[in-house]
Amino acid sequence: MCGIVGIVGSTPVNQSIYDALTVLQHRGQDAAGIVTLESNRFRLRKANGLVRDVFEAKHMQRLQGNVGIGHVRYPTAGSSSASEAQPFYVNSPYGISLAHNGNLTNAGEIKEQLFEKARRHVNTTSDSEILLNVLANQLENAKTYPITPVEIFDAVREVHRMVSGAYAVVSMVIGHGMIAFRDPHGIRPLCLGKREVEGQVEYMVASESVALDAVGFDFMRDVAPGEAVYITFDGQLFTQQCADNPTLNPCVFEFVYFARPDSFIDKVSVYGARVNMGQKLGEKIKREWADVDIDVVIPIPETSCDSALEIARTLDKPYRQGFVKNRYVGRTFIMPGQQMRRKSVRRKLNAIRSEFKGKSVLLVDDSIVRGTTSEQIIEMAREAGARKVYLASAAPEVRFPNVYGIDMPTANELIAHGREVDEISKMIGADGLIFQDLQDLVDAVAEGNPDIQQFETSVFSGSYVTGDIDQCYLDYLDSLRSEDAKTKREIQQDLANLELHNEGV
Repeated sequence: MCGIVGIVGSTPVNQSIYDALTVLQHRGQDAAGIVTLESNRFRLRKANGLVRDVFEAKHMQRLQGNVGIGHVRYPTAGSSSASEAQPFYVNSPYGISLAHNGNLTNAGEIKEQLFEKARRHVNTTSDSEILLNVLANQLENAKTYPITPVEIFDAVREVHRMVSGAYAVVSMVIGHGMIAFRDPHGIRPLCLGKREVEGQVEYMVASESVALDAVGFDFMRDVAPGEAVYITFDGQLFTQQCADNPTLNPCVFEFVYFARPDSFIDKVSVYGARVNMGQKLGEKIKREWADVDIDVVIPIPETSCDSALEIARTLDKPYRQGFVKNRYVGRTFIMPGQQMRRKSVRRKLNAIRSEFKGKSVLLVDDSIVRGTTSEQIIEMAREAGARKVYLASAAPEVRFPNVYGIDMPTANELIAHGREVDEISKMIGADGLIFQDLQDLVDAVAEGNPDIQQFETSVFSGSYVTGDIDQCYLDYLDSLRSEDAKTKREIQQDLANLELHNEGV
């Protein structure tokens, strides 16, 4: 999962892109990058680290220009090497830079086609670089200069026909403008905004509406599945549907965990969806745990707080903040490396003993993925004096790998895969465990936009909306995305970079 931003302005955009990326930091903490355009030259800064650490004053001063794109990375298919930070760049045709959120499911096949048929070499393991070269190759087929909006949209149409998976993209083409588009299933989010500065209209695209809010852009609408947005550098806006059979299947996990509560995605309030999740889970707890003695409801901060408060209201139980969060430690779910996730939990949370001592507590979390965090938090609650520790998950059991840009790829990493609830409860040390029903989760989110007929729920249901996922592909991902494989690729990539540096390349 990543965050993307793009702005076509009439004034310098470096600060606005920086500010937008800081509020999208929750979508990726591994690397950050900004590229701006001035005098037909790309000015790029990208590196591993948080936004605040990657961009120093000297970097911001170099990022001149009234147009630019930005990215925060959370690696899935590729490694976490600095060489794979985005945006990426190719010099032909014209000069194109691109940032991408999502994951391609036919990346290997496309990479071979690019090399054999288009003579294009992809130098990293990132499928974002593959997507960039696919777009560049299609733009190369344009017959006119400058490229017309019709030819831009024809290129995006061919991209949709070639690639499969989940993708929200923002790209700049020197001498032309900014292109943004969303996959035909609308799995990954993308929205469009505008503002007026000194009589000039500026446009912005971003992964979440909160990024528009942060820099003073007015939300216009969500980019539709399969739709392309083309904004010329002189501020003309063109849009067109470029997919043959677009359908809206937003990733439900955006609402469970990834997105900020103050965002709207596909007309759905993330905050409102989480409140609804709490209400529905609270009703299930009342039905199925009528004989369970619960003294207090305590959220595992922060994503679950909205749901937990509604659960407490539904159960007519006290709601307490029993954990203090260290806000200077990143989100454990999206940290690369299992060991880093394990070590960070106790640095991240500390229990308020008075809220646990002698009590039967109901902990509420947004979801349970690997189970290691849940196990440690339950242990912390017991150490703080809890008499009984129950756990409720606002999401159903995560039983299946994700192939659309969330780093939960191998079934063996998922605590719920092949296990029943009682077994999971014992493994994490809970006195009781309850999960949200999938239909209740879907209903909780869909209440905000009844026009959404289907969500992408593969991690819960095992049903993949792109229709091209089989066990062979899942086995392939298993070999690519295991912790050992990622570490090996990072070492190899760093050695290759060192060799190039020593050779003066």
